[in-house]
Amino acid sequence: MTADAPTILATSGGVQRGERSTWGFAPLIDFAIELSGATGRPRLCYIGTAGGDQRYQAAWMSEAGAAAGVSVSYLPLFPMPPTADLAGFLLEHDAVWVGGGSVANLLALWRLHGLDGAIEAAWRAGVVLAGVSAGSICWHLGGTTDSFGPDLVTVHNGLGFLPYANGVHYDSEPQRRPLFQRLVAEGSLPEGYATDDGVGLLYRGTTLVEAVTEIRGKGAYHVRAEDGSAVEERIEPRLLRA
Repeated sequence: MTADAPTILATSGGVQRGERSTWGFAPLIDFAIELSGATGRPRLCYIGTAGGDQRYQAAWMSEAGAAAGVSVSYLPLFPMPPTADLAGFLLEHDAVWVGGGSVANLLALWRLHGLDGAIEAAWRAGVVLAGVSAGSICWHLGGTTDSFGPDLVTVHNGLGFLPYANGVHYDSEPQRRPLFQRLVAEGSLPEGYATDDGVGLLYRGTTLVEAVTEIRGKGAYHVRAEDGSAVEERIEPRLLRA
């Protein structure tokens, strides 16, 4: 099945240690699948471009899916895409989960192979798009990234499905919050939304519907510019089931 409106879940979480496997699905991945309305055995497409298409990670996701009763398939771009019909491949799934890593490399390779257009077509058709870190920033206009080194820089060329900036790992990486606020304040980035680790932002179309969390006490934030300064407002997320 597919969602009844274009849906994105942009997160700073989703994967946890499995009980009998390296990775397990945390509540944010479960929620992404739930948003699709899938019945029976859900179909999840894992895209690991940002992490260099590491096949061991694809195997870990597949094991996590098996434990959760979810059929996981893998869309690598190395050494070549699995099919010439990427849009058709994605449309066979209920949801897509994009892993973390280098958002700069992700965007370059997706555009090189035409995966950006295929993913947009799937999103508009109701396949739920979700992901963590790079897999969160990519859906927005831009954000901050460590794709080029340990000092964060700005990424401006996100896919722009969502007309906002995006900040991830807001509470766990010291550079993230002050840089995001400064970039929004000076107009280098538009207003945007940020997430603490374990928190996700649910968008229907281009509208933020709610924030959700798999960790009690964590937050989401709306950051906008006002008179040359950043104004940050906390969004209290809804706690997902444990």
